Amino acid sequence: MYKVFEAIDELVTIVEEARGLPMTSGCVVPRGDVLELLDEIRDALPTEVDDAQDVLDRKDEIVGGAEHQAEQTVSKANLEAGTTLAEARAQAERLVAEASAHADRLVAEAQHEADRAVAAGRAEYESLVGRSQSEADRMIQAGRESYERSVEEGRFEQGRLVSQTEVAQAAHAESARLLDAAAEEAARKRGECDEYVDGKLAEIEDLLTHTLRTVGKGRVHLRGALTGVPAGAVPFDYHG
Repeated sequence: MYKVFEAIDELVTIVEEARGLPMTSGCVVPRGDVLELLDEIRDALPTEVDDAQDVLDRKDEIVGGAEHQAEQTVSKANLEAGTTLAEARAQAERLVAEASAHADRLVAEAQHEADRAVAAGRAEYESLVGRSQSEADRMIQAGRESYERSVEEGRFEQGRLVSQTEVAQAAHAESARLLDAAAEEAARKRGECDEYVDGKLAEIEDLLTHTLRTVGKGRVHLRGALTGVPAGAVPFDYHG
């Protein structure tokens, strides 16, 4: 670029020192010197200037190509975005389906466990009631047999000792006492059986409540993971 400025300075000097034409603003300059300096300027100009002129000449072509390339890039990006969105939606639907199936499986397992616990509790209750009833029936039967035996003994003793009325009365009193004692024992056994069965049913109820709470918390946690909502922000519902 230094040669360019130097040639321009020489041109300025030639023009300033040129002989002027009378009555005009023109002047006479040496053509050969001026043309030589112009050639030097042309040769000294950097290639970037020529390249810039080429770019300016091909401006419309370059802009058109760039716009076409941009349209192709945008179209390709839209296509890839649509494909990515479709894949993401399919992945999300698959995850939701798997989560729903897992939740249903947990609920089914909990329901099965609850049914099993209820069935076991019912069987144990029926067994306890049956044993208690059998024991009560046995005690009542034993009391009745003792009463009948005492009555029979009393009658036998009354027949043998007709004159001894006090003995016969004592036998009747003892037989009545034995029967009352047997009835009280049977009632006590039945009460104990009912208390035991009630306690077992309370334990089964606690087990079912704990199982339902566990399943509910698992479903709340699962919903939070799917929707992005913290588990504490989702209302708890046993029947979910």
